[in-house]
Amino acid sequence: MVPRSLFLGLLLLSLIWGGSYYFIKVLIQDFGPWTVVMLRSVLGLAVITLVMVALRKPFRFKNTPWVSVIVMALVNTCIPWAIIGFSEMRLTSSMASVLNATTPLWSLVVGILFFGMVAFRMQWVGISSAIIGLIVLLGLNSSSIISVDAWGFIGMIMASLFYGIGSQLSKRLLKAISTYQATFYTLLFSMIGSGGIALSLETIPYSRLSVPHNIAVLIGLGIFGSGVAYILFYWIVQNGGPVFATMVTYLLPVCSLVWGASLLNERIGWSMVAGLALILAGVFLASGKRVKLPMKSNAIP
Repeated sequence: MVPRSLFLGLLLLSLIWGGSYYFIKVLIQDFGPWTVVMLRSVLGLAVITLVMVALRKPFRFKNTPWVSVIVMALVNTCIPWAIIGFSEMRLTSSMASVLNATTPLWSLVVGILFFGMVAFRMQWVGISSAIIGLIVLLGLNSSSIISVDAWGFIGMIMASLFYGIGSQLSKRLLKAISTYQATFYTLLFSMIGSGGIALSLETIPYSRLSVPHNIAVLIGLGIFGSGVAYILFYWIVQNGGPVFATMVTYLLPVCSLVWGASLLNERIGWSMVAGLALILAGVFLASGKRVKLPMKSNAIP
């Protein structure tokens, strides 16, 4: 039986990350996608550094598997964060969060294709249900073909795919380093990667950093959404597994819909609700039975 603490952790994480789509939507009005990633990484890194120093947690610079850590930082953080920012320039924050609800299914698909997992019939039914949900979200019609921005839609699917890959990598990497170390190095290399691209390709309006509203949003996105939330996420991955950890997307889109509707006046149409219901039903069905791992798996050592 799953401990109650894990469910409470999922609820808290969904509230924090559900608000992240609102925060990104606000910041993307003044800053480029890579700049937003850099800013939230800097603040998140400051949080985890202070926590590790206060709790006297070791950083283990000499014994860290650098290649694995860098790959995880790029795949599970830097790249999908930037893609989400790009997508929210074209989609509402609510639509972005609903599309991101497909993450657990991508985690399952990635596990089947690359990590030796074996799927049951009900899990394939769940994947099919989610695909139908995505079609509903597209809002197919005779005049404009689809009702949402195609690039924004594709971007969020790609971000969810990266998260699915990252969740599998996180489980295997945490065998070598602690939750705190994983969070620290993830945010460190996310900051370095996004910072290099932002400073090279984007114009950063530094004066907008002093705007009170942006400061508040950066605190929510950086300190809570990137620092506190990532410690919590890796703790859930370590204690509940990668597929269970991505179950945060059951609650996350609901919280995000509330954030978007109440603070951004975003419209919640029937297609969004129906699409979300089909996707979450698919996630539920796909997660109904535990996935069995064969003796010889393709897991990263």
